[in-house]
Order: sequence, then C-alpha cells, then structure tokens
Amino acid sequence: MDIQWMEFILFILASFRLTRLVVFDQITEFFRKFFLDEVEERNKEGQTEVFIVPKPGKIRGFFGELISCYWCTGVWVAIFLTLLYYFFPSICGPFVLVFAIAGGASLIEAILQRVFVD
Repeated sequence: MDIQWMEFILFILASFRLTRLVVFDQITEFFRKFFLDEVEERNKEGQTEVFIVPKPGKIRGFFGELISCYWCTGVWVAIFLTLLYYFFPSICGPFVLVFAIAGGASLIEAILQRVFVD
C-alpha cells in the first residue's frame, strides 16, 4: 500500500464530507426517508422530540441502521473510497479532490461559526 501523506489527508477530508452528505445533508434526505422513519415523542417537560429509527425489514432495516450511524457510514464510505482508489484511480482522483475541498471548507465554516457566533 503506497499512499502519500497528501493523498491520505485528502481521503480523510473526502471521507468526512461524503459521510456527512449521506447521514445529515438535506440533499440526501429523500434517500434516507426510504430507510428511516421519524418518530415524535413528548418528553417529561411536554416538549416534542423527534427520533430517527430504521424502518422495519431486513434490507431497509439494515441500511437504516447503517445510515443512522455516522461512525458506521464513515467506515463504509472509507471502504468505498479505498476500493475506488485501487480499481478506478482516474475516476477517484477528481472525486476525492472535490469532496476533500468541500470537507475542508465545511471544517473552516464550522470553526468560523464557533468563533464568531458563540
């Protein structure tokens, strides 16, 4: 396995961004709704809380569990990127670069929000 440090950092950033895209971003909500349900419950203070739970069924439930867990999705995204790197390097390079730039920008925005908003 011969990967340079810069490539490694790009893969980390791309994996971070792609995982957040699948698990949290609004643009992929239509995909998550196929595997996840929102359940509303009232807490002791009378406030409504929304919980995300996997839909029933073997396949939907499996994927629902997978995409409701940031850490689990991150592992599968990392596997996907690694396989893409080894089997389709010409496709992987631009793909990783775009998501790495987006991941870096997301981190900078999160830091700036914390500094200037809090």
